[in-house]
Amino acid sequence: MRWLVLYTALLIGANAGWAGEIDWQAAHDGGLAKLQQTDPTPVPATTFTDPEGGTHSLADYKGKVVLLNFWATWCAPCREEMPSLDALQAEMGGEDFAVVAIAAGHNPPPAVRKFLDEENITHLPVLLDPRQALAREMGVMGLPVTLLIDREGNEIARLMGGADWSSDTAKALIRQATAP
Repeated sequence: MRWLVLYTALLIGANAGWAGEIDWQAAHDGGLAKLQQTDPTPVPATTFTDPEGGTHSLADYKGKVVLLNFWATWCAPCREEMPSLDALQAEMGGEDFAVVAIAAGHNPPPAVRKFLDEENITHLPVLLDPRQALAREMGVMGLPVTLLIDREGNEIARLMGGADWSSDTAKALIRQATAP
């Protein structure tokens, strides 16, 4: 009996592929019906900015799981889902995970700041893609679009349209994606 327990423990411990598996069907059934798993695709090195003129890229987040959201102040579904993205970042953001919300297209920084202040969005930095260079390179055709990026910098899922990112289903998805 001891050998059976030892063998089972070694087998489970040695099979790292079992850890961190995402249950895509559960995510779909639990309310993220528009979430589509994608073939792992490296994200581009295209830069985006902040209101102070700082330059950023998705490589800045390598080693973290990222929920990348493209949005705009004029987009009603974007405005509706932004509080849930902020709540997800507040609860789960940290060393292993980040919500990166980028205002794509014509979104003057004062308008972005005004919207975030009005909606009490306090956990997301102001990031901008004014010429939609990153959005275009990532094949974003409408807004909002949210991409799940693994620790190696590969897009692994995409959701077109709005979603409740503070739901238990979304949190379970992020826990699965960040599992060792």
